[in-house]
Amino acid sequence: MNFQPFNQPPPELGNQYDDDRVLKSYLNRILPPQVLAEVEPSLREMGALAGGELYQMQLADRLNEPVLTQWDAWGNRIDHIEVTPLWKRTERLAAEFGLVAAGYEGTYGRFSRIHQFALAYLFHPSSDVYTCPLAMTDGAASTLRRSSNQALIDRALPHLTSRDPAQFWTSGQWMTESTGGSDVGTSETVAVQDEDGTWRLYGRKWFTSATTAQMALTLARPQGNDPGGKGLALFYVELRDENGKLQNITIHRLKDKLGTRKVPTAELTLDGAPAIPVMELANGVRNIIPMLHLTRTWNSVTAVAFMRRGLALARDFSRKRHAFGAALAQKPLHLDTLAGLQAEMEAAFHLSFYLVDLIGREETGQLSPEQVDLLRLHTSLAKLTTGRQAVHVATEVVEAFGGAGYVEDTGLPLLLRDSQVLPIWEGTTNVLSLDVLRAVLKDESLEALKAKVARCAAAARAESLVELGGVAVTAVASAEQWLQQTLPHGQPALEAGARRFGLTLGRALALALLVEHAQWSLDHGQDGRALAAARRFAQSSVNLLAEMNRTEAMALANDEPLKSE
Repeated sequence: MNFQPFNQPPPELGNQYDDDRVLKSYLNRILPPQVLAEVEPSLREMGALAGGELYQMQLADRLNEPVLTQWDAWGNRIDHIEVTPLWKRTERLAAEFGLVAAGYEGTYGRFSRIHQFALAYLFHPSSDVYTCPLAMTDGAASTLRRSSNQALIDRALPHLTSRDPAQFWTSGQWMTESTGGSDVGTSETVAVQDEDGTWRLYGRKWFTSATTAQMALTLARPQGNDPGGKGLALFYVELRDENGKLQNITIHRLKDKLGTRKVPTAELTLDGAPAIPVMELANGVRNIIPMLHLTRTWNSVTAVAFMRRGLALARDFSRKRHAFGAALAQKPLHLDTLAGLQAEMEAAFHLSFYLVDLIGREETGQLSPEQVDLLRLHTSLAKLTTGRQAVHVATEVVEAFGGAGYVEDTGLPLLLRDSQVLPIWEGTTNVLSLDVLRAVLKDESLEALKAKVARCAAAARAESLVELGGVAVTAVASAEQWLQQTLPHGQPALEAGARRFGLTLGRALALALLVEHAQWSLDHGQDGRALAAARRFAQSSVNLLAEMNRTEAMALANDEPLKSE
């Protein structure tokens, strides 16, 4: 007997631009026709790479990870990090496609950022998170450009924004120390000035991503400065001298992480590393904010990209996998599950790309005063909301494959592990929720968000969309009411509800943006899938606010006896 066992065909990807209805529909709405015609070839080429060569290379390269060699054969300390073959390929492609440069060349005015992030969105899922150094490079370029430090601008900016792989630099962002991740004001790194005027840094950085970069922006406390964030200063560091030797930097180890394992994240010591102040010798936390704004934007866009990749694989698999007499694509419950995930992805997409649009407007002087306030708030809102969505969608995607989703050599568990970094890196959900709270208490950003949601809702004419716009408006009104009612109870009560407050605002804005785009889609002869996404998203939890008993919460969190009121 010649037994031929059944082998399940694996999921496959096509051109990731051509197959992406949401991206193409958005670009048709937001870009002038001539701009779209000019950028589309690069997007289609990137889509082919992302669904073809890079994806196949990613699967083949699955077991490779960066390797740190601390000593050479003759006892010399070299601290060399060898990255994976895919990382070397993506580094070259990132430069050639202008994944940083496109945001600075100004070719398409305020739309340049949309072109740049559309490329990044397509590139990211097949890059083994090479977008991590790109995000920090973009942030460094923006920070230096705003710094008025002409010497550093002339030195570094041409490299950071180059399309020539031989000239292209990436940048690190070194903030995290053992004393605190988000609480950077507790940094122990000290800056000391030599007699010849050279500044040197001394300290340990516990978590430095992309340690193969040519430069980094980092925080250190000039000797004698006050404690806290205001006493820190922002410094520019070039990692290696003209001979390629690390400049008084010792790499102790690469971090053994849950995910993003291809990113060479290191723990290192600065032992007199030469550095240059970027701006004044204080207010380093404030001065690095432009970098954080962009890295959080990259975080949001790559969260959507991971969701889109997972759904593309799950959708293709559902057509090929037969169980109980039919393809999964014909099973009502499986369809319902994927529909909910698609709605989350589309909401996250519009939330993230609205942030990109605001950045493009800000950089070209086209922001209204209202939008200035909204941009500050939305950077945190988009990152905290999409980070949570990405983990939820990745979990469901893995489950949609059954046992295959749990098996490493399918490449599917990678989606879940790598997505988990998104709510953590560049500020956890709780930290960003507190940022949101500070923003709305400091300026008129909540009023700006209310106005934007109201305009999106007012754009709806289809009866069902009018109703959905009302859901978004009501959720924002509920959040505002919660804020007003909680203010008299003081900071502890505000902080306790900050996560639910922030997520309510983020999800309400996402729904409003979905409504706006769905109406445009109907007006321009597109089918009703955008409307269906808005309807489905509105059926999920948008308003997350509810009364919370703080005494009970403390008892549950600490697993301690409940104290009487």
